[in-house]
Amino acid sequence: MIFVDTATIRVKAGDGGRGCVSFRREKYVPKGGPDGGNGGKGGDVILVADPHMSTLLDYRYRHFYAAENGHHGEGGNRTGRNGADLILRVPCGTLVRDALTGEILGDLSEPGQQLVVARGGRGGRGNAAFATATNRAPRIAEAGQPGEERLVELELKLLADVGLVGFPNVGKSTLLATISAARPKIADYPFTTLSPVLGMVRLGPEQSFVVADIPGLIEGAHQGRGLGHQFLRHIERTHVLVFLLEALSEDPERDYTTLLRELEQYNPALLTKSRILCLSKADLLSPEQRRRAEQLRIDGTPPLLISALTGEGIPELLSRMWDALQRARQAEQCPTA
Repeated sequence: MIFVDTATIRVKAGDGGRGCVSFRREKYVPKGGPDGGNGGKGGDVILVADPHMSTLLDYRYRHFYAAENGHHGEGGNRTGRNGADLILRVPCGTLVRDALTGEILGDLSEPGQQLVVARGGRGGRGNAAFATATNRAPRIAEAGQPGEERLVELELKLLADVGLVGFPNVGKSTLLATISAARPKIADYPFTTLSPVLGMVRLGPEQSFVVADIPGLIEGAHQGRGLGHQFLRHIERTHVLVFLLEALSEDPERDYTTLLRELEQYNPALLTKSRILCLSKADLLSPEQRRRAEQLRIDGTPPLLISALTGEGIPELLSRMWDALQRARQAEQCPTA
């Protein structure tokens, strides 16, 4: 499936129905008395978070959506029918902005969550509403109010608990395929992963979490180089970041510093997330390289040696992911004063 994470659409709520000018037949009542009904309200345009959707692809091919207009009022004091609301379904994790002002209209992160992005116009009043003691036979009615029209920008941010961060070809896709049922495309060339991939990790009863393989970053990603800038937004929602550094790298500490710098320059808040450091592809190390790797300290702690091929370090990594995730969730629920 093609992954589409941004789309811009124009939405138009329904116009209100026109009020009616009508008179009933009644003896001794001027012109029979006014009985023109009000017009119906125009339909709203409503976005709904749908857990069964995973992309914004549908909104790339159609750009204009309009709700139904309210029906006009009728004689006999009959109010026009309200226009039907237009329901637009989007994936959970969709951020909604006004494309012209940049104002954030809502964040649809929970299944079933709704957001009215354009409100229908009010129906116009019929002539019965204008009757007074001095004007018992009004021949006026209101036109319905126009519905709101808005250019809306949709941006999908993946809802993952743990994000895998690292340079291209560091082994993120292989790790995700090892610890979950996800099957990302894997090959020995840069940028194999062209879109974020989610995988569900199950450790036991009521012990499961979602891991996202974020496409490889390169230096300058925050400025739009490579694929990183396009997908860095997906890291923002994660609770824990797992940094994968290649064990065969000439300077893993420098690689880590570069990744941190890219995250900080994109959004400094990313550096407040829990971090787990790993040296991947440990199965390729010679005895001497392994000794050096085991003595390495980054940020004062030894990175975890792992190999998705042999399974080395994977149980320990999953345990650390779960513990860090629990701490992050607890801190989120009970923030310090």
